[in-house]
Amino acid sequence: MVLTESDSELGRGDAAPEFELPGVDGERHSLDDFADSDALLVVFTCNHCPYAQAKFDLLNRLADEYDDCAIVGINPNDDDAYPEDSFEKMREYVESGRIDYDAYLRDESQAVASAYGAVCTPDPFLFRNTGDGFELAYHGRLDDALNPDDEPEHVYVRDAIDAVLAGDDVSHDDMPSRGCSIKWKN
Repeated sequence: MVLTESDSELGRGDAAPEFELPGVDGERHSLDDFADSDALLVVFTCNHCPYAQAKFDLLNRLADEYDDCAIVGINPNDDDAYPEDSFEKMREYVESGRIDYDAYLRDESQAVASAYGAVCTPDPFLFRNTGDGFELAYHGRLDDALNPDDEPEHVYVRDAIDAVLAGDDVSHDDMPSRGCSIKWKN
């Protein structure tokens, strides 16, 4: 496990890179599938990383609490090197209820993670629906718990989602997310 901080080049106001990925629900998903949501939280995540695991419950709660914000997990990790991140294991995590996002998608080619500039798990990107597509409103930490065993005192992403849904700018700065490095294929 290597601690990595995200430093994507996507900036606030940039368009969400397009994708079309398979979900554990048996469907293929693209940005258009979430066009009815006022906000979209895309989180590059995985099954095996303790930093990602520590945020499962938070992301599940957000998916449950916010009807107007779609929560989408995307797993880009090399599942040959990390079998716990296989599509089959992703499906098991969803079927068991351990992961209960609006969608859990597989980025087998890692092209989507690359397009977003994601480097760690979890690496969250919050987008605002402009009516013409999604634009970045916040990229950064989900909360202030910097280590997997820490209890958060402040959930930054909740403030960010509330601001986007209210039609406001996110007031706090983007902060590098922290987690295990994405396991890139050679």
